Amino acid sequence: MKRKLCLILAVVMIMASFTSTAFAAEIDKDKFDTDVDFMKNVIYFVLDNYQYEVSQEEVLNGLYDGFFSVLDDYSVYYTPKEYQDMLDTTAGEFTGIGVQIIDSNGQIVVVTPLPGSPALDAGIKAGDIIKYVDGADVTGLTTSQASLLIRGKEGSHVKIGIIRGKENLDFDLIRRTIVTSAVEGKIMDNNMGYLKVTDFSDNTVELVNKELAKFDENNVKKVVLDMRNNGGGTLKSAVDMLNLFVTEGPVVYVDYATGKEDIYKSELKEQKYEIAVLINEGSASATEVFAGAVKYKNEGVIVGTKSFGKGIVQTLYPLVDGSGVKFTTAEYFSVNRTPVHKIGITPDIIVENEKTDISKYPEFSKLKKPVLGSVSLDVLAAEMILDALGYDVDEPDGVYDQKSFDQIIKFQKDNFLFAYGTIDIATQNTLYNALVKYSQENTEDLQLKAAVEALNK
Repeated sequence: MKRKLCLILAVVMIMASFTSTAFAAEIDKDKFDTDVDFMKNVIYFVLDNYQYEVSQEEVLNGLYDGFFSVLDDYSVYYTPKEYQDMLDTTAGEFTGIGVQIIDSNGQIVVVTPLPGSPALDAGIKAGDIIKYVDGADVTGLTTSQASLLIRGKEGSHVKIGIIRGKENLDFDLIRRTIVTSAVEGKIMDNNMGYLKVTDFSDNTVELVNKELAKFDENNVKKVVLDMRNNGGGTLKSAVDMLNLFVTEGPVVYVDYATGKEDIYKSELKEQKYEIAVLINEGSASATEVFAGAVKYKNEGVIVGTKSFGKGIVQTLYPLVDGSGVKFTTAEYFSVNRTPVHKIGITPDIIVENEKTDISKYPEFSKLKKPVLGSVSLDVLAAEMILDALGYDVDEPDGVYDQKSFDQIIKFQKDNFLFAYGTIDIATQNTLYNALVKYSQENTEDLQLKAAVEALNK
């Protein structure tokens, strides 16, 4: 059966799928053909002597993954199922925990947690390494393979194991529908506008224009653009948005592998608004196109922390069997050809938001599951968190009485947990995540405050 395996190498299939000969021109074609034949013989030899069965599909997928792994962190092969899943994501909505990830040296790394997502609410940060998904080690998987494990039905639970520096963190999250394209606008004190832009999708500029129309009705002249944890999107959307806020001239240069260079420009004659742009380590790609143009054209102030540093462009190609490939085809440079990749955008005003201090709360043991009548630090931690969240409990004392029991059931119902009163590990994780979210929402936003002050000078 193994002898009958008809192997079509992924590399050959990819090359046959495109009209470009740039790659072929850079290699010794005769030697490459010889190497491909040798690889086929090695594969046949291994399959003849390997103890277990391996399907043709698994072999081909492995070859694809191996080839793309030698390119860069952003180049990837998608199986037909993964490709369709990816298209669903780019449509602006998907079900999961809401993280943008990359495969970096065999590790699944968070580029940014999406605004309003379970991941962001729980405290997952840009740069976190996802080690486990529901106990399964995802080291060595591609981003598309890891995404399929992370996603699932709305309302279902997923346990995410994170490595952050020397810390090992566990998060018990509830999947929900994530809307990737959203714009939030409001008018703050002193008639100053605020726009939170979560990504750069095809409809982003349309949504921004709707909010700007409201600002114009109220004679708003100063605007804070909040692009923190905006992982990017399409280059066209970023350039179109720059045409609303920065004046005419080149805003980004795109240099392709073929030697071609595209120069994108703004056509805006005169700035309509004074702007401050908020960025952080989760601001990447198209967001850095926007922030870089504002910074290097000196037409606004950048506030926050240094951005992620993704200054390369990927192109997506569908293949004839329903699969797809995405790989890096260009690098972009900001105004005056200032490099961005692996450098990022440094704010004009660097401000770190205060970290939440939750050290006064006892840590859950993650070993015991307190029931009614239990006395422990786990009960004390649960009571203290319930009290902070506004649940009706008596003074926390570590004794699991009926009143606390009733409030735990209420908390479990509120968070779609199995509501039976036992403070199990899932409940402990959800309590902790709720505390982190509450603390973040009740901590002063120093970055926003600095942006407002900069515009008021």
